[in-house]
Amino acid sequence: MTASLPQVPLSLPIRAVWWKGLLLSLSVGGLFYVAADRTIEHDARERFGQQTRNAQYSISARIKAYTDVLRGTASYFQACEHVTRTDFHRYVTGLDLPIHFAALDSINYTEFVRDEDRAAFEQAYRDDSDAGPPGYPRSITLAPAGRRQGYNVITLIEPIDVFSEKVGFDITAKPRVAEALDHSRDYGGLSASGSLIDSSHKSNRPWLAMRLPIYRNGMPMYTVAQRRAAYRGSVGIGFSVQGLVQSALDEMPEHQTRLRLFDGGEVRQPVDPAGEALLFDSHTSKPGLQRMADAPSFDIMLPLNFNGRLWKAYFSAPQAEWIRGFDTYLPWLAMLTGFTGSVLFYLLFNTLASSRQRAIQLADAMTRELRESQSRLQQSHQKLRGLAAHADQIKEEERKRIAREIHDDLGQNLLALRIDADLLAGRTRGRHPRLYARAVSTRAQIDSTIKSVRNIINDLRPTVLDLGLGAAVEWQIAQFRQRSGIACELIERDSDLAISDHCATALFRILQESLSNIQQHAKASQARVELAHYGGMLSMTISDNGVGLPEASRNKVGSFGLVGIEERISILGGACTISGTPDGGTTVMVSVPVTPLTRAPLSAELEDLMR
Repeated sequence: MTASLPQVPLSLPIRAVWWKGLLLSLSVGGLFYVAADRTIEHDARERFGQQTRNAQYSISARIKAYTDVLRGTASYFQACEHVTRTDFHRYVTGLDLPIHFAALDSINYTEFVRDEDRAAFEQAYRDDSDAGPPGYPRSITLAPAGRRQGYNVITLIEPIDVFSEKVGFDITAKPRVAEALDHSRDYGGLSASGSLIDSSHKSNRPWLAMRLPIYRNGMPMYTVAQRRAAYRGSVGIGFSVQGLVQSALDEMPEHQTRLRLFDGGEVRQPVDPAGEALLFDSHTSKPGLQRMADAPSFDIMLPLNFNGRLWKAYFSAPQAEWIRGFDTYLPWLAMLTGFTGSVLFYLLFNTLASSRQRAIQLADAMTRELRESQSRLQQSHQKLRGLAAHADQIKEEERKRIAREIHDDLGQNLLALRIDADLLAGRTRGRHPRLYARAVSTRAQIDSTIKSVRNIINDLRPTVLDLGLGAAVEWQIAQFRQRSGIACELIERDSDLAISDHCATALFRILQESLSNIQQHAKASQARVELAHYGGMLSMTISDNGVGLPEASRNKVGSFGLVGIEERISILGGACTISGTPDGGTTVMVSVPVTPLTRAPLSAELEDLMR
């Protein structure tokens, strides 16, 4: 029989779940609405900023174009010592101002006249045979009246039919203009007016002016005094700020944008917001914008460089004009999407809640089982490593025993046979030639057998290991040089160190394996072995200048040399590093903790084995 689960009423939990889900969904929908609304506002602000920067670039381009007109006119006057009224009229007519430079009102030339030369200047103007186009007066009278040290008199101006009354006007009668022109004359730079000039002619619109000095050709102009002496006048242009700015503003897709343009003074001087002069305000030309002043708007200030003067362009536009029609519905659509998605997600979450809980419990059980399996695997690995160490130790002991038995039994017997063969050869020499030859042959065979037995003993366990690790390393390196023909250098930091037989045997086997790898695979011409002892650690480094260690060779199927080296060092509780780069050689560095042992005196038998 199975016990039945208690029935839990569902009405209260379901009602609580629905209320929580509804509140969460409403919150998510509200967040989606806010995010969509801010995104749309951000995109509209970016479009507004891009369009205003385009307008900034357009205004800057027009300023540069008008400045280029001024510089071209200055070059024209600089190239000609005398420009007639007819020549100037033809030059300006060729520029086609209404088509290419619509905001440009006038181009003029002022001649510098000293007070003592005033009468001669007026007489020369009357005597000029070139009457020019209609509009130029036959005689000239300087205005405004009064005597001054010098005059900058407008003698040429186009279009003459609009500005004929300006001929003869001294533009330096105003102190501020005179100061700006003197600075331009002394330093050869461009001067620009910083405030609007009221129109008193037929164009009937405020304008700004720019001027460049003109000097006599062939005169030095390295100093201020030289430039003053060479100064003969200036050329200037007057242009409408409204015509300059409004054309750029009309290029914007949204025509409800307001632009206010202020002159902030010279760039090299500190900016004084209180001293900014209003140059243009599109409100005056579009009164309908004032009704939208209280609506939320985008605002941005962009700087303009008006030939050394800082202009500030303040753009503002109602946000509603920059938000597309469909974008107004996107926040509500986003809120509906967020609300619906949250409801569905919340229902799915509650549906999967119980399954998730069971999954967590199952995962916990699997985790505990995995940890137990991992613990058992680690214990098995430790036992396997201990077994491998024990097997390796037994193998070395067995090799040592077999080597000693061969040396004690077979070696002694062979030595006795060698002595007998030697005695037989000595007694048969001269009397029994055939028997003597046989005895000599037998002695040679015994010597060859003794040599083979010694090689077998050294392969099993070199007896030189009983003399210590240093002696065994020297013997192995000597054998390696003789066997491979590769130069091998030994560097031994502590030749008197004595360590345990187990540790010495492991390091010797590592050296054997490393030198064997160098001989078989490295294609090296030099090798190096270094033994060092410091801080209770014994390190051995074997390096070569061969082809290096390819990455794939470490995990090659059926190759256990490098694995064996790492395992031996791991059993001893040491560290192993095997590194190599293509064509850069290979380095095997091992280090093990050691405790120095007292070296025992060599026995006579071991001394005999060393010989």
